[in-house]
Amino acid sequence: MSIKIAVLMPQDSTFNIFITPLVKTNLSKIGEILYNNSGYDPSVMIDMLRDADVCITGWGCPSLDEEILRDASKLRLVVHTGGTVAAIVSPSLIERNIPVISGNELYAESVAEGTLAYMLAGLRQIPFYNSLVQNGEWRPEGFGTKGLLDKNVGLVGFGAISRYLVPLLKPFNVKIMVHSNHLSNEECLTYGMIRAGSLEEIFSWSDVVSLHMARTTKTYHIINKDILKLMPDGALLVNTARGSVIDEQALADELCSGRIHAVLDVFEEEPLPKSSRLRGLDNVILIPHMAGPTGDRYERVTLALLDDVRRFISGENLKLLIDADHAGRMTNDAIKLN
Repeated sequence: MSIKIAVLMPQDSTFNIFITPLVKTNLSKIGEILYNNSGYDPSVMIDMLRDADVCITGWGCPSLDEEILRDASKLRLVVHTGGTVAAIVSPSLIERNIPVISGNELYAESVAEGTLAYMLAGLRQIPFYNSLVQNGEWRPEGFGTKGLLDKNVGLVGFGAISRYLVPLLKPFNVKIMVHSNHLSNEECLTYGMIRAGSLEEIFSWSDVVSLHMARTTKTYHIINKDILKLMPDGALLVNTARGSVIDEQALADELCSGRIHAVLDVFEEEPLPKSSRLRGLDNVILIPHMAGPTGDRYERVTLALLDDVRRFISGENLKLLIDADHAGRMTNDAIKLN
């Protein structure tokens, strides 16, 4: 019996970076493929899911709720080419016990690599010194940079990204403190970390603070002016999570004082408004939401997901499974925070 796979992703530029010719070839070897010739239109999705055993979704896909799933009696697996699945997993999907897999692990590995790069670039002020030389100048009197070696590094949040980041940090002989509600004492010992009793403790202790919590109503502006003022002079803040976890105006105030540095990959409003107070500051590196995955990883993400589809068909354990509890803790960019 042939497996029917509905690729719900509209055939646009995003589709093309995930569903490459190689991916299409691999898909055709698994089963009968139906491609979406429209957008994420509910009526189109309902029709495509009517006879599908597997569906493939991507960024911007609406929640797979009762309306979308009403005729999807054959659906047995949801494959999400994005990382977080919070926006697509609905109570109806959970009630139907339909497993969901995503590229979250591969995204996390790439973001961890990007976070390490941001730390090094921020400490060594690479963009600043590059700009000097590009503009015909040289290092000024009293110049100086910092390194990552032997520093105190604080991680706020301990999910997949942090689990990849910690081993990358170990060669730098750093001390790592972590603040997380989902970290067991056993994990803390295994990774050789110190558990922070509070955000206040981690921000006052760390030379470098890296944010890795999800975007939720609970984490909205959790990094506020009072927390930021605890950072030691010259400390570095790195955010590859979501812009909403920081009170951006409070951060702008602190950065304008020149007391701390930051590398920001994400912002409350994206693209970052031209009027943003974060622009034009020498002590902040602004990246347009590019921590990961890097462009050379998208095809690999989809191919890894297809390997899991084959495992599912063969009755093997899935490597990229996101259970309902995990899905509920993930970032949901669709929810309103204020």
